[in-house]
Amino acid sequence: MLSDSPLGGRFTGRQDFERLVREGLARAAREGWPEMIWSDATFEDWPLREREVVESLQAWARSGRRLTLLAARYDEVLRNQPRFVTWRRTWGHLVDCRRVSQVAPVDFPSALWSRHWFLHRLDLTRSTGSWGGDPASLTRTREMLDEKLHGSAPGFPTSVLGL
Repeated sequence: MLSDSPLGGRFTGRQDFERLVREGLARAAREGWPEMIWSDATFEDWPLREREVVESLQAWARSGRRLTLLAARYDEVLRNQPRFVTWRRTWGHLVDCRRVSQVAPVDFPSALWSRHWFLHRLDLTRSTGSWGGDPASLTRTREMLDEKLHGSAPGFPTSVLGL
């Protein structure tokens, strides 16, 4: 169950995780967060296929904003998140997709971070973790993501050009 604490709390289960992703993206749009980092091995169980999520992203997208995605692979996104893929094509100039192949999917961080709020799934099997806006947790989450970003390479191009 989600906590009502303004600093955050713990969550348990996929429904709570998905609800927090939706709430975080709605808040990003409302508050105009300048930067977000999303991290997950495949993003397969993020609600990126939902109209509500893409509407929040559309409302968030403005010049000067930045979204960084970090994944082990993007094939699940391409296959199962068509609304997000379409949005990403339109707003590709705001989105930097990175790939890290040296980390096993089970050890890959699953998180959404901004300067104002974070969501960090600690146990992927049970979909449990923490969320909030306390400064110490924001810093820890960002440092963990920076470590993975340091060893990343470009991935998930906006379009694939062929002859």
